[in-house]
Amino acid sequence: MKQISLIVLACFFSNVSAHAQDFAAFQAKQLIHRGDTLPYRILYPDGYDPQKQYPVLFFLHGAGERGNDNASQLTHGAALFLKDSVRQAFPAIVVFPQCPTESFWSNVDIQSQADGRREFSFRTGGKPSEGMRLFLRLVKHTLRNEAVDKSRIYIGGLSMGAMGTYEALRRKPRLFAAAFAICGGDNTFNVKKYAHVPLWIFHGEQDDVVPPTHSHAIVAELKRIGANPKYTFYPTANHNSWDAAFAEPELLPWLFSHTKM
Repeated sequence: MKQISLIVLACFFSNVSAHAQDFAAFQAKQLIHRGDTLPYRILYPDGYDPQKQYPVLFFLHGAGERGNDNASQLTHGAALFLKDSVRQAFPAIVVFPQCPTESFWSNVDIQSQADGRREFSFRTGGKPSEGMRLFLRLVKHTLRNEAVDKSRIYIGGLSMGAMGTYEALRRKPRLFAAAFAICGGDNTFNVKKYAHVPLWIFHGEQDDVVPPTHSHAIVAELKRIGANPKYTFYPTANHNSWDAAFAEPELLPWLFSHTKM
């Protein structure tokens, strides 16, 4: 029995070590600007050559992964980009910034209702939040200092990060070649500013954290003004619709197929 326990423990620690080693491929860095710090992790393609140019994907995490440990932001999505098949098929620079604990990626007011639900009010203007301000500075830094193909810059995010994705598209409408947003939301008055950007929207119809009506409204407005967004609504998924979205076999082929003219 003791021998079996030792074998189990050995396997457990081996798996933990392998997991940690995998995520260590995302190099830990920091952007420091005027006394503020934005932690981020960056994954370079296998055989990265700074003399070449690579597409870059910025991924914005949800509210639960805020902080300054420079690790929590890898909780959702990072494993997808570490798959050998993905790294071979889509050699790209992948960046996971971490939003400060007291900030948000987007300018959104959240009010708790008596029934326990939350009401989201998305703004149409104003200065960016601290998180968004630092993120936009990171984008500028990355494009200046990494071997980036500036015609293939992408962004995606989930929940709070999807809200930040819409805001980044609004603030930098000429920058991104394509984007995806999972269980997010935005003010429909903002939609016209990024209607030209290829966009794939995901949401769970049973989401009791961020209502799917927000994504439905964005899709409806994009269609109304003549855009042709991709969208996938999962009938039985709750808030963690990102599990299903990351499992979509066409997500990355679709994303990386776009080039900004």
